[in-house]
Amino acid sequence: MISFNQVFIKKGENTVLTDINLELADSQNFGIIGENGSGKSTLIDAMAGKIFPWKGKVSKPHYSKIELVPRDYGFHRLVGPAYQYYQQRYHAHDSEIGPTLYEVIQNQVMPVGTVDSKSVDLPEAKYDKAWVEEIADKMKISHLLERKVTSLSNGETRRSLIALSLLKKPKILLLDNPFIGLDQESKSALKALMDNMKVQLVLVANVDDMPDCIDKLIELKSGEIEGVLEKPFPSKERKDLKIEFDHELLEHFKTAKSEKTDSVIKIVNGKVVYGDKPVLQDINWEVKAGEKWALMGPNGSGKSTLLSLITGDNPQAYQNQLYLFGKRRGTGESIWDLKKRMGYLSPEMHIYFPKNMQVWKVIASGLFDTIGLFKKLSDVDKVALEKIMKLLDLESIENRLLSELSTGEQRLVLLARALVKNPELLLFDEACQNLDYNHMVFIRDLVNELVSKLNKTLIYVTHNVEELPAVIDKKILLENGRML
Repeated sequence: MISFNQVFIKKGENTVLTDINLELADSQNFGIIGENGSGKSTLIDAMAGKIFPWKGKVSKPHYSKIELVPRDYGFHRLVGPAYQYYQQRYHAHDSEIGPTLYEVIQNQVMPVGTVDSKSVDLPEAKYDKAWVEEIADKMKISHLLERKVTSLSNGETRRSLIALSLLKKPKILLLDNPFIGLDQESKSALKALMDNMKVQLVLVANVDDMPDCIDKLIELKSGEIEGVLEKPFPSKERKDLKIEFDHELLEHFKTAKSEKTDSVIKIVNGKVVYGDKPVLQDINWEVKAGEKWALMGPNGSGKSTLLSLITGDNPQAYQNQLYLFGKRRGTGESIWDLKKRMGYLSPEMHIYFPKNMQVWKVIASGLFDTIGLFKKLSDVDKVALEKIMKLLDLESIENRLLSELSTGEQRLVLLARALVKNPELLLFDEACQNLDYNHMVFIRDLVNELVSKLNKTLIYVTHNVEELPAVIDKKILLENGRML
């Protein structure tokens, strides 16, 4: 049994959890709910022994048998330093030589740059093969064991990482928002697997995503326990939010007509192929200035790959008949010239952006399309920074570190980063992922008001129709790399 006795936990100078008194009985599964910033992730980190109280005591009799599944649901910590090399998803050669899921599970990943595999002495397999096969079968990943980890979809990666934790035979399995980024089919499949796990679960998720096996809900509010709820659980609370802006400031961010081209994006018979596997094929799509598009499709349908062509992060862009802002890619323009005209936001950027940076520096880095601020701001830059912080009401937190903010506040800061250079084209990939319902509504409606009032061109990626801003009037649906 995990128990908390008058526990207080700080992050920096801010108290995140206050006077937590809680007992988690061994025979029950628990869910943790609350708004962004309520302390959910901090509570689960304390259970895992990743963070310690400055006051009070956390007791964990099965300390060595508590397993926290990586909350970013990626393989980079498991593969180690080689991951930045292996995870180059857009390079065919890298995707061919990366480690298989089985190699990662068994801790038998080849060092970077290995030419002759026979010259490398790998450690003994970490687990008995029969045990791996048993867990793989339970988690429905047997068919993935020989696949490269870089080729797995979000849902496949999620199940694989949970399998990695189950191989360690934990008494308690901790999961922090395991459903983020999953389409409805993948989410339902993962919930069904959880219902049949022979391990105690403690799970952070939205109320409506809780699997049937959850017995009680721990509700947090502003770092305190609001209550412990019994079944039947309440549905998520919905709030009507009114977004208001300083109209004088908005004028600064309106895209001047002289800067616009009629055609912002045009792809003719677009395709992306890794080895002999087509990821995108027969893509014919044009986005005109001022249009608002939703890009939708299940996990693995090719949405992120299509965005990578547009942002210039995919080398195969040069092999395609691709036009950006009226000019064909590869005719002399630099990728930095193109990025100046785009504002980009994604969950991956949120996960990997350095958290030890002040808010104003995070936002200012968007002026230069860098992950970090490495240039001195000009007077013009300072004016742009001040305007976007004032517009989004971020001035009161401008000197705080990103790590000290809630998930919702961090997402708002990264939204400001995408807008600070006043780009013509906005590319928002799952902008509301990992936000509680009310923060999702706030970000969705904020994007809706900004895009409609400023008449920006928008491409908005999501699995969830409920997350689409009302301004969206066109949709493209991908499935298996093709447009439907």
